[in-house]
Amino acid sequence: MKRREFIVGLGGAAAATSAWPLTAHAQQAGVPTVGFLHASTFDAMAELLRGFQQGLRDAGYVAGENVAIEYRAAENQLDQLPALAADLVRRRVNVIVAVSPAPAFAAKSATTTIPIVFGVPDDPARLGLVTSLARPGGNLTGINFFTAELAGKRLELLRELVPGAVRVAVLVNRASAAITEATLRDLEPAARAMGLQIQVLNADTSGEIDAVFAKLGRNRPDALFVSSGPFFSSRRVQLTQWAARLAISAIYGSRLTAEAGGLMSYGTNRADSFRQMGDYAGRILKGAKPADMPVAQATKFELVINAQAARILGLAVPPSLLARADEVIE
Repeated sequence: MKRREFIVGLGGAAAATSAWPLTAHAQQAGVPTVGFLHASTFDAMAELLRGFQQGLRDAGYVAGENVAIEYRAAENQLDQLPALAADLVRRRVNVIVAVSPAPAFAAKSATTTIPIVFGVPDDPARLGLVTSLARPGGNLTGINFFTAELAGKRLELLRELVPGAVRVAVLVNRASAAITEATLRDLEPAARAMGLQIQVLNADTSGEIDAVFAKLGRNRPDALFVSSGPFFSSRRVQLTQWAARLAISAIYGSRLTAEAGGLMSYGTNRADSFRQMGDYAGRILKGAKPADMPVAQATKFELVINAQAARILGLAVPPSLLARADEVIE
């Protein structure tokens, strides 16, 4: 797709996602339009977008009936985000929903008047999206997922599952600079406190993921920590297949990766956070002003353990972890 956009419309694009309510490509008279901007692929977001649409329904808006949604996905080409954001502004959408820091900043640069609801993994005031959490000011508000700020906790869980681990490889995506910086800021002191040696490795493309795992195959770590973010979520099958092939115990930030065969994940319940974003977008459509809407904090977190993956790796999951797990995939 030349413009790196995905539109769920009234034609063939919707046929591939038949479970989805149809949404109009063009604005209909009297029907508000929400622009949804994301850095990764639509496929990587499909399950989470159901949570977003649930939030809209909670606010009284049903896609295809009394609200239209224009979806734009940059397909991990972050340099496309400014053009996609500008396109949504040209279409005069009523509110822009931007997931992760890069789309949020692209939307912020594109408009100072259209309301923006963001979802970011770190303190949005520290990122510079809002002036404060309680009083955002301007045309932006949204949800803090706390994804990066949970990095230290994820490392603790990984150590509990693999108690003999000393050397831990950390896979990051430096193209998502805000997520990577926040993750390492939380992770590095946690590793020192636990006496762990970490090796930070970067992958910005699918080919670079292959190269990283080839390197890990030659110099095996005791465990693997995979950073959060839309890029790694979109590459979850590739990641879990490599980890299984090399028999490396790994922890991820998204339950979607555990569902795809990953050993364990811990992080924000993203479906609920997307529901919160949908609710905020609906409230804005009803007249609420972003400047008056405090940034919401994610409140639901989940630990998912893939018991089958553990058995393949020959790991005995401690009863303490099983007891705390929100879901154990058999």
